[in-house]
Amino acid sequence: MATAPWRRVIGSAVGAVDRAVVVAMQMRGARDSARAEQLGHAERLALLDAIHRDYGGDAIVAETESFFPTPPAIDPTLRFVRRDSGPKSGPVEVSDAQWASTFEPFLAEVATKYLSRIENRTARARLFLRDSRDAPKRPAVIAIHGYMGGHWMLEEAQWPVAWLARRGLDVALPVLPFHALRAGPRRGAPQFPSADPRMTNEGFRQAVSDIVALARWLRARGAPHVGVMGMSLGGYTSSLLATVSRDIDFVMPMIPLASVADFAREQGRLGTGEEAVAQHAALERANWVVSPLARPLAMRPERAIVVAAEHDRITPRAHAQRIATHFGCELVTIPGGHLVQLGRSEAFRALASMLEREGIIAARPQRR
Repeated sequence: MATAPWRRVIGSAVGAVDRAVVVAMQMRGARDSARAEQLGHAERLALLDAIHRDYGGDAIVAETESFFPTPPAIDPTLRFVRRDSGPKSGPVEVSDAQWASTFEPFLAEVATKYLSRIENRTARARLFLRDSRDAPKRPAVIAIHGYMGGHWMLEEAQWPVAWLARRGLDVALPVLPFHALRAGPRRGAPQFPSADPRMTNEGFRQAVSDIVALARWLRARGAPHVGVMGMSLGGYTSSLLATVSRDIDFVMPMIPLASVADFAREQGRLGTGEEAVAQHAALERANWVVSPLARPLAMRPERAIVVAAEHDRITPRAHAQRIATHFGCELVTIPGGHLVQLGRSEAFRALASMLEREGIIAARPQRR
C-alpha cells in the first residue's frame, strides 16, 4: 500500500528533528568517544573481550540475584512541592523524594571513578501520590526518563501525569544515575551511558538498584501493584527491570533503546565491513550482563507492551521490535518520531486497556 503524502511529509519532518538531536548528542559526547576510537581494531576487541570476562562472561547472566542484589528498604526524605487536584483524580500531593543510594560497583577497578561524583550517591524521584489518608492505596507507575533528561519541568511535560492520576495511578519520576540533580556541576554528556562499557554496566546496575528500592517503598506504603515505563534510555532501563526484578508487575518501554551495540553501529561508531561486525559482537558481549535481551521476562507477557515510533531516527523501530519479540508481547507503533511523538496518546490508551484487562485499574464505564 502506498504511503499517504501527509505521512511522508510528517515522517521527513520528525526524522529531521531526530537526526539533529543525534548530531548534538554526538558533539556532547565527542571527547569520551574520541578516546575510545583512538584504539586500533585489535585493541578494541581485546579490551571488550576482557570486560566480558571481568563481568563473569555468560555464566553470571543466570545469577540474577547476585548481580542485581535486592537493595535495603529505604525511608526517603520527602519535601512538599505542591498539591494538585482534579475532578476525577482527587487531591494529589506532589513531593520530591531523596534517599541514599547504597549501590556498590561490581568491578573494584572502576569503583573510585564511579563513586567520585558525590551527587550521584543520592537517589531522587518526584512523587505524585493521592492525598487521602482514608482511601485505599492506588497502584503506582514509575516513569523513567531518557538520555539527558530527569529535570522536573521537562519530565512533568513529557509524561501525562494528570491523565495517569485520573486513570487511578500514582506516579513516580526517578532520576537516572549521573543525570539532572545527580550530575552535579559536570558539563557535557552524562557519565552514563559511557564510551567505557564498564561505566555503562555499573550505571544500569545502579539504576536497577535505586528503582527497585523505590518500587518496594511504594508497595510498602500500600500500592497493590507497581509497574514501570520508560522512554529511550528509560525504555531500555524499564525493559531490563522487567527481566531482573519480581517487584515489577507491568511494563511499557516506549521508543526504547534495545542494544548499546546496535545504537553504536547505527551511528557509524564501529567502522565498516568485517571489523564493524566483529566490534558489534564484542560490544554486545561486553554489555550483555545488563542487556534486557539476556534474560526472560519476569512477568506474564500479557502485562507488557512495547511502543515503537514509525519515523524514529534515534532508536529505530527495530529496537522496539527486538524487545517485543524477546518478551513475546504486544507491539504498538505510533506515527511520530523519537522526539515529536505524534500519536503518543494511543500508546497510553493501550497501557490503560492492558491495566484494565489485568484488573490493576478500574475499567471506565461504557458510554451509551
